This record gives sequence, C-alpha cells and structure tokens, in this order.
Amino acid sequence: MAPIGYNNMLTGYIKPDEDFIVCPNQDVVYGGGFTALDKEPTVFQVPDFGDRYWVYPLYNTRTDEIARIGGQWGTKPGFYMIVGRNWKGEVPAGITAVVRSPTDLVFVIPRIQMDDTEEDRKAIQAPLSQVLMYPLSEFDGKMKTIDWSKIPSVPVPAGPPNKWVNPETYFDELPAVIKDTPPLPGEEALYREIDSVFEAAAKDPATKKALVDSFIAAEKELIDPLWPWRYNGIPAGNGWTTLTNGAQWGTDYLTRTAVALTNIYVNVPPESKYYYNQNDSAGAQLDGRNLYAVTFAKGQTPLVKGFWSLTLYNDHHLFNPNPLKTYSLGTKNKTLQYNADGSLTLYAGATSPGKDKEANWLPAPNGTFSLYIRGYWADKAMLDGCWTPPTIEMVK
Repeated sequence: MAPIGYNNMLTGYIKPDEDFIVCPNQDVVYGGGFTALDKEPTVFQVPDFGDRYWVYPLYNTRTDEIARIGGQWGTKPGFYMIVGRNWKGEVPAGITAVVRSPTDLVFVIPRIQMDDTEEDRKAIQAPLSQVLMYPLSEFDGKMKTIDWSKIPSVPVPAGPPNKWVNPETYFDELPAVIKDTPPLPGEEALYREIDSVFEAAAKDPATKKALVDSFIAAEKELIDPLWPWRYNGIPAGNGWTTLTNGAQWGTDYLTRTAVALTNIYVNVPPESKYYYNQNDSAGAQLDGRNLYAVTFAKGQTPLVKGFWSLTLYNDHHLFNPNPLKTYSLGTKNKTLQYNADGSLTLYAGATSPGKDKEANWLPAPNGTFSLYIRGYWADKAMLDGCWTPPTIEMVK
C-alpha cells in the first residue's frame, strides 16, 4: 500500500494470493490509496481511457461511496480534488471538480477494465501510468506519469484475511473512528449512548473488561454467523442473493456489517450489480468434488453496458490457485465456447469437465466454494430485478 495521500496501481490482474480484501475480481486492474484530509486535500488524475470501462470508487469511513466518478457517469479526463468536510480553501485553477467527503479518511480504489489478452495488457499500460493521486501541495496542473511496473513488490503479510476489526482492541479504536465519522441524521442519540458507555468503562476496569468481553462474544455470536451469502442483501432467484443498497448503506447496519465481513468495498448500483450463491439448485452447499454447470440462455448473459463475469471463490471468499490460472470467466475471455443454440454453459468443479470444455471451466478446490456474478454498468433489467441469475446444476 502507498503512503497516506498517495496510491499504487497494479499493471495486471490481482494475484491469487491476495487476501487483504475478500472477493477481489480479475476483470479489472486495481489501484488503491488512503487519504488524510485533515492534513490537506488530495488530487487525483483521470486520464483518457477511450472506450475502456473504468470507475474510481471513493469510500468514506462508513464504506459508503461518496462520488460518482467513472466512464458511465460521463466523467471527463482531468484533475479532481477530494476535500474534508471543514475545508474552506480556494480551488486551484485546473481542477475539474471537487468531491467533499464527510470523513477525513477516504479509500480510493480505481478499477480499470482489462481483457484477458496480451494485446490489452500492453494497451492498458499507458492510461494506467497516469492513474495517480497525491496531496494538493504537489499539484502543478500537469498530468504526472509513473511506471507502476517499477514499484517494488511487497510480500503478502501473514494473518487471517480481511481482519478489519479486532474485538480485543475495539475499545481503544472505536472512539477515534467515531470522532472522524459525524452522525447521520437521527444517530445523535446513539452516538451519545456509545460515548456514555465508553466514558464509564474508561473509569472502571471491571466495566471495561465486561465491555471488551462483550465485543469478543459479539464477534463469535453475531458477526461470524453473517458469513453465508444469504445474509448479503435480498433473494434474487434460483438461490442467489443480491444487494440493492451497496455502498449507500444509510442506517442499514446489518447489511453493511455483513458486506464488510464477506465482501467489503462493493460499488453502488448501477456501477456494479452483484449476485452471490453457495448452493446448487437442490439447495446443497457447492463442493468441488462435484461438477456443476451454470447455463445462461441465449441473450441472457448478464445485461450490462460495461462487462460481466462469473467468479469462483474458496471458503474464505478468495481465489482458488490452480494450474490454469483461471479465477473468473466472462466478457474479458475471448475463447469461451457457446452452445449450438446460442446459450453459454460455464462449469465449476475440481475435476476438468473435459479438454473440449476447459475454456469454460472454473477450477474449484476439493471442498466448499461459492460463485459470484458481477455486472458492471448494469442495465435496468438487472437493477429492477427483471433479470434472474441462472440455476447451478450438479452434473450427474
């Protein structure tokens, strides 16, 4: 990760050993960087991506998206600035637009679509070199470039994936988070209640211990059980669930918590429409020792203006390393084999469905796994529920 106020960019798909954020995709080239807007505003550059799909989600402390920046929103190339809620400075000449964040911490995660071809890997490097963010004090009105391939590679740290909250240290960390996160309308009383409890615990070791013990118990009894996909949103048909309020949670604390645990930093619809499933058509848990078929009828692959994919995750919601290096299939793949009637069948399982079908195969672990459909720049039929994801059938 880059220093605060700056970003890094990959130059290709994210590697399968990544476990900082669960449910990554291999449809886009990712970037990432955190701001500290209490110090000074942050500038980020938007190069000319041409016809390529791209989006710059900006997330506040609540993991809400605070701006609509991307090709589908008509965002023009140029320089954009993120400022804190209390910033009162002058906007320099050359800044195209300003985004005001309700929190000083903002996580910027650019996503730039890339086809799974050597030609597109080369073509994407030029615009990627201008995907930069930096403090306002470094802004000079000129588009900066960087060769991201020269950035040193940092080993993946050991530890449990996606461990964003430690219940043992939550008592010391929550007050700082609340201080940077103003209450939403109607939350003022809730904030006062939390403050009063924490103030009492700070004065009495026994009360503090009881509070910390309750945090540890809550993780086991309330948070960990949210892991199954059925808690991510609402039913979408054929055993799939979907979100309707991704990255715009409001006071839907339950869904926000479930997504933060299982699938953090989703995009708002219609930037992305997501569907999740861990069961086959009979309601049984997907298991790589079986082979499954997912068939999209002719003309019924996800209805999008951007791109779509079907991704396979292991039981930790991470990629399953495999010799084919295949983790998702969809728009990016140019060798998918369609059926004679125009339908498309994709396979998932630990054992190959046959050499003639391997272009359509997602290798699974020898154990439980789940499937995940993404539709970027989703059409109305996906947003209003008229499009239904296909069944997942066990191949006998």
